[in-house]
Amino acid sequence: MLDAAIVYEEFGRSLAPTPHFVSCVLGAGAILEGGNDEQKKAWLPRIASGDAVITPAWLELNNGYGPKGVQLRAETLGDNFVLTGSKLHCLYASSATRLLVLARTGQGIGDIDLFLVDPHLPGVVLEQQRALASDTQYKLGLEGVRIPASCRIGEAGSGWRTWTKIMHEGIILASAQAMGGAQRCLEITCEYASEREQFEKPLAAFQSISHYLADAATLVSGGTTLVHEAAWACSEGKDISRLAPMAKLFTCQTYRDLTAMSLQVFGGVGFTVEYDAQLFFRRAKQLQLSWWDGPYLEELVAATILD
Repeated sequence: MLDAAIVYEEFGRSLAPTPHFVSCVLGAGAILEGGNDEQKKAWLPRIASGDAVITPAWLELNNGYGPKGVQLRAETLGDNFVLTGSKLHCLYASSATRLLVLARTGQGIGDIDLFLVDPHLPGVVLEQQRALASDTQYKLGLEGVRIPASCRIGEAGSGWRTWTKIMHEGIILASAQAMGGAQRCLEITCEYASEREQFEKPLAAFQSISHYLADAATLVSGGTTLVHEAAWACSEGKDISRLAPMAKLFTCQTYRDLTAMSLQVFGGVGFTVEYDAQLFFRRAKQLQLSWWDGPYLEELVAATILD
């Protein structure tokens, strides 16, 4: 996980438009954690080589990030399941080989299963969404989509448990991506503040600007250390139920605040497409809202210190 964290810092620095997170981390992670031997042999090598892309279809309109938010239904019909409902924010869905769909199979809160769904099946409808971060997100509609029982990952009712485990591991890498983006945004902001002059001296010479940059550097250093601690704990098999949400909560807030400060230093030109500052700013907010947002992460951290 420490190796992966360093890679993800570079993904964040370069704003890499890659499905690696959804496919190699979450998709492969779900199969590795809950899949049977046949599913692992069929999919893991293809995901690793890049021949297959698997992306999660998880969030639903106004339903939240927890298990109650999964309301898309999977009804049993003989040896098949019939899926009906819709999902939002499905990344790279038009390029996916399979969709990893979380669906409700019972009335209990945890009665959720994971299914691999072919996006080319009849009844699957994809509609591209215009996103703040200008990334490729899709709204997914499933209108009576029939899939065989062999497409289910894991035992009945194990879907949310599997999803929670891989999400705790995944958000460590999302946190690393946030810190990589924050590091690069701080660098370009410092470069601009050193070159841009006002009143015959560079912006960085003004105390108010230099203190903003100093505070940002301190937060980035602290966030990076927290990510590395969470990654180390995961690699050592230690409990990450607190560290992983803490890392995501702190790093994404830091990334968001730093990029907002960056645009203030750049001024109006920072919002133009000629500068990368605006893209870091938009990606920071998108990452903060994705893969568990601030309030949900706070609930997870609170549960580890209060319950």
